[in-house]
Amino acid sequence: MADLKVTLTKSLIGSKKDQIATAHALGLKKIGDSRIQPDNAQTKGKIFKIKHLVEVTEA
Repeated sequence: MADLKVTLTKSLIGSKKDQIATAHALGLKKIGDSRIQPDNAQTKGKIFKIKHLVEVTEA
């Protein structure tokens, strides 16, 4: 399995509390923050929940 690079591209202001918590669980706090995450079902579920706030590329 490859890794995924997840980048926060939009602000968390105005987002629901669970979406903010999901972003923080991925290690994303500010616009432009990027983290390398494993490509597994748990990570994909988190990304799906906040797909409108992040950009995902293969690392």
